[in-house]
Amino acid sequence: MERRTPTVAEVVRRAVEVCDPDGREDRLGRLEAQFEDDDEPVTGVENLEERLAIALEGADYEGEDPAVSVASAVVLYLAAHGGDARYDRDPEELIRLAVRAQWHGSEPAGVSDWLAGR
Repeated sequence: MERRTPTVAEVVRRAVEVCDPDGREDRLGRLEAQFEDDDEPVTGVENLEERLAIALEGADYEGEDPAVSVASAVVLYLAAHGGDARYDRDPEELIRLAVRAQWHGSEPAGVSDWLAGR
């Protein structure tokens, strides 16, 4: 059985769900909305980081929301690992792995505080 590669929209949706399971973060909702119609397979996107950075500016105008930063890290982590939006492990583990991959153990203080408050 062949696995279907998730779309950019599916991966972004999964990242938002992981970072905001209760759907309370408006900025994460804006991030998800920017990608809701992006049906391109996530593994086929060139410059996903650049596309994501542009969307982040629209979702988090000041660039200071740690939830948005972590969601971005989760998107990039999933994309780097085949785009598996159905990641079946603990969501907290997914966040931990994505943060480690994005900041190599030196995440910004706001991200550290956000993680500690979860």
